[in-house]
Amino acid sequence: MKKILLIYTGGTIGMQKEGKDSLVPFNFDSILNAFPELKECDANVEHVSTKNAIDSSDMNTENWVEISKIIEKQYNQYDSFVILHGTDTMAYTASALSFMLEGLNKGVILTGSQIPIGARRTDAKENLITAIEIAASDKISEVCIYFEDKLFRGNRTVKVNSENFEAFESPHLPALAQVGINIKYNTSLLRNKDTKQLSVSENMNTDISVLKLFPGISEKIVKSIIENSETTVMESFGSGNSTSNKKFISILKEAIENGKIIVNCSQCLRGSVHQGKYENSSELKRIGVISAKDMTTETAITKLMYLRGKGLKNNEIRTQFKLSLRGEITV
Repeated sequence: MKKILLIYTGGTIGMQKEGKDSLVPFNFDSILNAFPELKECDANVEHVSTKNAIDSSDMNTENWVEISKIIEKQYNQYDSFVILHGTDTMAYTASALSFMLEGLNKGVILTGSQIPIGARRTDAKENLITAIEIAASDKISEVCIYFEDKLFRGNRTVKVNSENFEAFESPHLPALAQVGINIKYNTSLLRNKDTKQLSVSENMNTDISVLKLFPGISEKIVKSIIENSETTVMESFGSGNSTSNKKFISILKEAIENGKIIVNCSQCLRGSVHQGKYENSSELKRIGVISAKDMTTETAITKLMYLRGKGLKNNEIRTQFKLSLRGEITV
């Protein structure tokens, strides 16, 4: 029997009502009491909670380090790990953990629910039972999200819906597994086990800003955002286009010359950044803006946190960012 460690961080799956409308996290043991089916899973499931159960909107880098250290401490005692997490920032956490857990060769599956586990019509039970079954299969050796019949690579996911059960999508990579009567794995997409020893990269540098372009954005705003952070993720139009306004380009150029890093992500859910495909993006490529290709914004942000946290020089960050370190870019 496989040994699975369930790590509870909070989120809707473990919420209860406080007052008329508000939902607050409750004790993890209450989930186990409300969920006797866990005892019938074909795995030895044990559990631990983070120090504080939180709404995932409060998730931060310290929480990521805490989760990573739990996995590192228990790594040799368990075959895989399932993390119960709120949906709002689950894609960020999955992306961050994929970089922080260096040398990972076991499954780390994040899941949660849109409806609390004790409520009628909850999606929590199916999500949790299947996440445990996938974790026990020994087929997964990376950080993933399981939600509503699909297993996704964690650093390829985005939350797209706050009302439907199908809350997540993986815009640029098919599901690693589809769940129906049977679990069908897309074996050609599964990552091979890492031969290195697990280590945790604890330093995540959060000196990162996001600049979302829109028609008519003022130069003052652009300059303020870029000047006040070492690294900027710029969400551009379409396949990586921006305004051709000379003042806008000069602000970016000056920032890059002063040692700042600017990464170009697309605002589109699907499609990749191709700097140079159109004239407007050719100028971005010329001045040294880095293409994020088909990375999600969540992944671009957490990857930069990870690379910055390692104390790399700008040229090293540029080189590493362009590489697919954990399957986050289509090669």
